Amino acid sequence: MKIGIQTWGSNGDVRPMLALADGLRKAGHQVTLAVSSIDNQSYRSICEQMRIGYRQIPERFAFDMEDFAERSFRMNPLQWLKALLDEAFFPVEPLIYQAAQSLVAENDCVIGHHFLYPLKLAATLQDKPFFSVTLCHAAVPASALPPFGFPDLGKHLNPISWKLLDAIFNWALKQPLTRLWREAGLMPPAHMLSELLTSQQLNLVAVDPVFCQGREDWPAFHQACGFLNLTEDTRRWQWPESLLAFLETGPAPAYMTFGSLQQAVPEWSMELFLQAAEKSGCRAIVQSSSPRYPAGSQQGNVYFIGKHPHQPVFGRCAAVVHHGGAGTTQAATRAGCPSVAVPFMEEQLFWATQLQRMGLAGKPLPAKRVNADALAQAVANIISDPGYGSRAQRIGEQMRAHDGVAEAVELLTVKFRSVI
Repeated sequence: MKIGIQTWGSNGDVRPMLALADGLRKAGHQVTLAVSSIDNQSYRSICEQMRIGYRQIPERFAFDMEDFAERSFRMNPLQWLKALLDEAFFPVEPLIYQAAQSLVAENDCVIGHHFLYPLKLAATLQDKPFFSVTLCHAAVPASALPPFGFPDLGKHLNPISWKLLDAIFNWALKQPLTRLWREAGLMPPAHMLSELLTSQQLNLVAVDPVFCQGREDWPAFHQACGFLNLTEDTRRWQWPESLLAFLETGPAPAYMTFGSLQQAVPEWSMELFLQAAEKSGCRAIVQSSSPRYPAGSQQGNVYFIGKHPHQPVFGRCAAVVHHGGAGTTQAATRAGCPSVAVPFMEEQLFWATQLQRMGLAGKPLPAKRVNADALAQAVANIISDPGYGSRAQRIGEQMRAHDGVAEAVELLTVKFRSVI
């Protein structure tokens, strides 16, 4: 079968779709991946290695992540989302839609990142099956739980809160999100959050079941397949000799990264990490985002590392300091490593509170208020308390027993048989 996959966003939005594309290709399908990378990373090389067709739409984004981070740092979640869409999605929406139309025309079915409503529209117009992938379960309604940030009113009243959240999203974004539908002469879905942005045939929730509290109450088309873990780059990665030497010369270090966000605030991130490592007295591996700290170099008890597959290195660390992104959160936990979460935005705060609830992290340290003293203390607390490490090891074993890619391929295969 010929399958088109389309995604948009940063590295954390692309890696899971690469993993799914790889799984589908290994299951015998012909797969093409279209990527709109707001941080201007190319995935052409790894797609060629995995024998997956690749398209970059557009070839380069005119989006300044550092400038956006500085301006949006203190926005509320809705303001931040509207600003991001205005600057990094709507300007390229025509190109994304054009690529979506081509993917639909060329393939038997399409799979899209949960925000790619242009792909859903193109599939609707051409009468092709459309399936979606959601990378965070915070917006999946469950009557047993309220939306994140809402008070828990109980199973009978929480659905009212979910309807209120849907109404707020409609009020803020319905007009721009439905423009393509109106131009095509179609009546758009009534609810943006719960209908427009997901497939009602199958929405794969790419979150390991250990995190999915309340999933028994999800609508049936939402299915938790598990973490879509990309293993191809890990298989090809070679450990740097300098890193192995650093690991052998002392106790397990703390790892520090803000993922793709780090390139938006490179100097601030590095200063925060280095000061926290010094104040905590711990050894550290810091993912470098500054030419002043080249990958493979070392400064005292700190080793600087470049881009690499996270999980092998996380598995050799005592804790991971990160931004609370879905991918980094699950990668750290799967590696059996506790976390110190420094969330920049609401979705990351959601993941940070999930880690705290499960006993895998302490209290979140929001980026807008964090300082080196607070981060140093949080790192020292996590490393010195063996309970965090033992819980992380236990839950990591549970995660490693799940194969999210295999489960996603199986769920899709069942749907292929019923709709194609």
